[in-house]
Amino acid sequence: MARPHRFLAARADAVGVPAAFPLRVAAVDMGSNAIRFKACEFTSPRRWTVLASERRAVRLGHGVFLSGRLAPQAMDAAVEALDSFASSMRELGIEHCRAIATSAVREAANGEAFLARVRERTGLQLEVVSGAEEARLAFLAVRSRLGLSPGRWLIADLGGGSVEVSLADADGIVWCESHTIGAVRLLEELSQAGAEPGRFRQLLEEYLSNLRLPAAVREGQVQGFVATGGNIEALARLAFPAAGEDTLTLPLGRLRATIETLARMSYRQRVDELGLREDRADVILPGALVYERIASLAGCDAVTVPFVGLVEGLLIDLVEEVSSHHQHVDEQERVLRAAALTLGRRYHVDEAHAGKVAEVALALFDQLRELHGLGAGERRLLLAAALLHEVGQYVSFKGHHKHSLYLLHHSELAGFSPRQMQLVANVARYHRKTEPSPSHWSYAALTAREREVVDRLAAILRIADSLDREHLQRVRKVDAWVRGKELVLRLQGEGDLMLERWALQAKAGLFSRVFGLRVRLKD
Repeated sequence: MARPHRFLAARADAVGVPAAFPLRVAAVDMGSNAIRFKACEFTSPRRWTVLASERRAVRLGHGVFLSGRLAPQAMDAAVEALDSFASSMRELGIEHCRAIATSAVREAANGEAFLARVRERTGLQLEVVSGAEEARLAFLAVRSRLGLSPGRWLIADLGGGSVEVSLADADGIVWCESHTIGAVRLLEELSQAGAEPGRFRQLLEEYLSNLRLPAAVREGQVQGFVATGGNIEALARLAFPAAGEDTLTLPLGRLRATIETLARMSYRQRVDELGLREDRADVILPGALVYERIASLAGCDAVTVPFVGLVEGLLIDLVEEVSSHHQHVDEQERVLRAAALTLGRRYHVDEAHAGKVAEVALALFDQLRELHGLGAGERRLLLAAALLHEVGQYVSFKGHHKHSLYLLHHSELAGFSPRQMQLVANVARYHRKTEPSPSHWSYAALTAREREVVDRLAAILRIADSLDREHLQRVRKVDAWVRGKELVLRLQGEGDLMLERWALQAKAGLFSRVFGLRVRLKD
């Protein structure tokens, strides 16, 4: 068998010289109900021509949401589809591609084996993303179509396994949450219990009654409600059969009337009389009720349907990354800071302290690049851990580093995979007290390379945290350099910094053991 072509899945710390326009890129979104592929030629960051676009009806979520495993038949169909997409990319001369998998693969016990099979057969590096990352990609797509100005907008991206709800403006996402409420999941979990159409709808409405939005949204402080996903696009076409794929405004009353029509019809009637695809006809009612519930909670009388989604967000993000590397890295950091601070506020983090620790940690990281040998990806992990290292104090000050581990392990941040969040959680856990040990379950679950990254980042974080021991931000600047067998630090700040100097000596042990250097303060 010929060795498959390895497509460049561009990431921020792996891109070299920025690519020039025109630029051919592709994206794959492996959802729970279908797999979408799109290849485009971009002549600028916001102008493109579609070269190929395809949707394959592969319902990966069917097995996962019932048994916790991807079904063999679904995996076979998915691999065949991806192999076909890879062939199309080779024919089109695509060099950069980003392929993602969402909730079905994210939750599957055999997900890792499936990813390995995809790599071996197709050459695609299928990336499992978090719900927060799905929200970010949907936001990029929506912003490219609508601009999102003025004010704040509510955005809901509904897939087969989850719905990502976010509050955003033209600058970025202000708040977001991912809920395990997806059209396929609802169908699988509730359809058997509610075999009768009326009973099924009742169960859906009872299930969705638990969905909540933050107070700012409930009080009507939004410009509008934007919905993405295959179901809302199908609902918009049912309501306006003659419309194309330009942005549509679907009145809430019209959506509710469509729900009543769908609820009265059987699956076969939806296919034969409404012309719905077979893999859409059964999930469209659950999807419609999710959108109706969110619009009602937000006090919105209409739903804006932009006819863009995760695939378009992937393409826009990828093009920005390969064509303007440094600007993209800066944007990633800005988005990460905003997301981390939003998460930190949920746990009443001392933002001034978190910001100072992050500032010092990144300064040390940047000045010591030759020593630690880490890149932009690890720098972002350090930034997140520094901003969130004290979230565990929300539970209790005693042992708060362990509480931080647990909370971050079960949290999401846009741009980070679940695996990367494990690294963030571990780095935050080791900002104080016991050093990393294979006897700790969270550390033991990491690979040897991941443990090395955690060791190095935690060592830097401990020093940064010690330099704001009193949470007073008295250290203004830190200069760091290696001289012989020593790490030399020079501090500039207010007063004699006596307590910070004492805390540094108390917490420098991990750095000395990881890097083999004695830490010395220069007077």
